[in-house]
Amino acid sequence: MSDELNYVDWFRHSSPYINAHRGKTFVILIPGEAAECEHFSSIIHDLALLDSLGIRLVLVQGARPQIDRVLSKGKQLNQLGSEYRVTPQEQLLNVIQASAAVRVQLEAQLSMGLSNTPMAGARLKVCSGNYVIARPLGVVEGIDYGHSGEVRRIDTEAIFRLLEDDNMVLLPHLGFSPTGEVFNLKSEDVAVQAAVQLKADKLVIFSEEEGIFTQDGELYSELLTKDAEDILQSQNLSSSMHASLSACVSAVRKNVPRAHLISYNINGGLIRELFTREGSGTMIDEDSYEKLRPANIDDVGGMMALLAPLEEKGALVRRSRELLENEIDRFIVIERDGAIVACAALYPFESENAGELACLAVSPNYRGENRGERLLKGIEQAAKKLKLTQVFLLTTRTAHWFIEHGFSETSLEQLPTQKKALYNYQRNSKIFAKSL
Repeated sequence: MSDELNYVDWFRHSSPYINAHRGKTFVILIPGEAAECEHFSSIIHDLALLDSLGIRLVLVQGARPQIDRVLSKGKQLNQLGSEYRVTPQEQLLNVIQASAAVRVQLEAQLSMGLSNTPMAGARLKVCSGNYVIARPLGVVEGIDYGHSGEVRRIDTEAIFRLLEDDNMVLLPHLGFSPTGEVFNLKSEDVAVQAAVQLKADKLVIFSEEEGIFTQDGELYSELLTKDAEDILQSQNLSSSMHASLSACVSAVRKNVPRAHLISYNINGGLIRELFTREGSGTMIDEDSYEKLRPANIDDVGGMMALLAPLEEKGALVRRSRELLENEIDRFIVIERDGAIVACAALYPFESENAGELACLAVSPNYRGENRGERLLKGIEQAAKKLKLTQVFLLTTRTAHWFIEHGFSETSLEQLPTQKKALYNYQRNSKIFAKSL
């Protein structure tokens, strides 16, 4: 019964994401390595689920390992330039055959509808064609790239018509020129250009690793593009992860709202990233003129102006300037054009592995754009760095918001001993907690 209740609870909490994603366009890059991983059939089932939820999907297919094998069997030189494979005329047919084999595999899996599979009755319609118009790379720094090319444009009009007719669109890494030539393209370039030109809501790239990690081995759940660019310059990423992260940054810099790196080695990673608060992988966001950062002493005036109306209403406990100054290192803030528009604090009780989330406030003029969620995520990340296993809070007005974000009501007896002794019975605050 507990498993059933957990499923119901998960499904309820996923509903905001289902509503938010319906009708949106996602471009998803499936590299050749993903087509050979043990979870490939599950990835296909997850794509079918996204389609059934009204998400418009454009799949981009890669085939690097398959091409490598075909060329090695023929004892042909697998020559690489700086970033692109050199594709001479005599290798083009092998490249086409390897790519076609992966495409057929994808289409076959997407057509599967057996009654004992998760895709029973899915009735997916998958369309592919000459929607990628390409041009040759030519000779670069003395290297003739032959039939390797770059994206010239995406036939967005044709793709939009297919999507509006409830088709899933499959784009290979091969492009075609107006003169009838075929060019071998980088699948990352196809994915980026498709996402940009289609004005997609997300670019999702399946990669070998779970995402991007800190030097201490912790996963970045979210990165701003400027931080991702620093990582590309400073960290020794594998060639595949470097290419994937570069593609994400490029797409977001060109106005794709968000890009995601998800491991094809994690069963259900795509669903977890899109439909749970915790996510799976690394999300890359555009740089913002809003900054989420630790508070400093210069922020106290702005914080007092932000908190005063909520204190007047009794939603927050009053804090004097002196108290804010003394506890400033507990706070994080969102700054917008030099003004403090949101703040929150974390008070750790490290001996009991818990932390109190307090004073979460967003200016009335800036509500409705996920700033509360950003603050909550920032507090949870700070708690994890302190090795805390639980965040709790006391509230009189905002219980439903916290319930929607994974908190459950608990009792006074569950509070840390020190906090329990300070509980204000006159305020009669409700107590909520969330495990990390």
